[in-house]
Amino acid sequence: MADNNKLIWIARDFSKCSGCRRCEIACSLYHEKRVWPEASRIRVFMLIPGIEVPHFCVQCEDYPCVEACPVNALSVSKETSAVLVDAEACIGCGNCVEACPGKVPHMHPEKNIALICDLCSGDPQCVKACQEGRWNALAIVAKGDHAYNLYTRTPEEI
Repeated sequence: MADNNKLIWIARDFSKCSGCRRCEIACSLYHEKRVWPEASRIRVFMLIPGIEVPHFCVQCEDYPCVEACPVNALSVSKETSAVLVDAEACIGCGNCVEACPGKVPHMHPEKNIALICDLCSGDPQCVKACQEGRWNALAIVAKGDHAYNLYTRTPEEI
């Protein structure tokens, strides 16, 4: 595994999210080369009117999605610790979705392969888009940072 000082994580401040969905657009532009929120690796959900939350991989320490893949199509990046999907190997079985505590992975609308945040190879476009919009609901932090330790705890640990 890579040096923990270089591993990144995306912290989210739900109170700052406006629901503008710039993060979804930036993600789909980066990965799909077009605006296609349905194929974004990050999704914004409205819990109730006025409360929007970005939803994406939190990079669990034990990576249950990777363990659940029957064809080893998922791996962990040594550079970022993000989950990587081998599009050629993925069979679209959905085991990763079921194994994920947050049910974060979802299937590509056309290719039927798993979509999981890969941190854009260490340069998350969603964070840039959020900061450009001056919302700052998303921020890059190091794994082990206070925000990381706070947001990755289970309800039992709080």
